[in-house]
Amino acid sequence: WTGNEHADYVQIQAGNNEPLTGKLSHNRTLSVHGPLGDSVIEIHQGRARFVSSPCRGQVCVQTGWLQAAGEIAACLPNRISLTLHGQHPRFDAINF
Repeated sequence: WTGNEHADYVQIQAGNNEPLTGKLSHNRTLSVHGPLGDSVIEIHQGRARFVSSPCRGQVCVQTGWLQAAGEIAACLPNRISLTLHGQHPRFDAINF
């Protein structure tokens, strides 16, 4: 693992639901429902980010664009996370 591996796909986890997985090569905007309401996630040109979320601190939005394998953004109050993956896994599991 080089630490700068470009990600191929995004995994979106919302609460205890099955994770959603999609290629980063398909541009789209998703609305993902959490306990506080909907978080908006944008996937564009091989990158992903939180556009908006109903949480107070907006740490998830301030994280900005993710593009390297292993990068993570999470809205803990709304129980939604984005994880980018490439050819070589950076970790086995993450809990929060």
